[in-house]
Amino acid sequence: MIAARAGVTPSTIYRRWGDLGVLLADVALARLRPDSEPANTGSLRGDLQAWAEQYLDEMSSEPGRDMMRDLQCSMTPGHCVSILSGQLQAIVDRYPDSNPPSVAHLINLIAAPTVFRILFSTAPLTVQELHALIELALKK
Repeated sequence: MIAARAGVTPSTIYRRWGDLGVLLADVALARLRPDSEPANTGSLRGDLQAWAEQYLDEMSSEPGRDMMRDLQCSMTPGHCVSILSGQLQAIVDRYPDSNPPSVAHLINLIAAPTVFRILFSTAPLTVQELHALIELALKK
């Protein structure tokens, strides 16, 4: 069915992706890429809160959870980190005088716990828990 919609033979799909899981992971990666720059609220804390709340909201939805599960089959897992790093770097770059934490630090203290709770818990982080993680990340 996918091959027919794309106007190619099924063998073309299997040569490129190997199996359905890898194809779905590529589709999920394409959907993960942001359409615009992260919101600019005028402060590092505000930008991180806006970004993290949007990320939590999108990824904890049923389509977001499905997308994350599909991404686990990706042949290029580093792409997810690259996308998140790019978004967080755009935020950090806005505030060079504030001595911002590194992007790796923000991923470890904000994104990683968010993803873990979405995938492996019965409930995602609350906004209050998310804000507490942001405060922890900003303390370095």
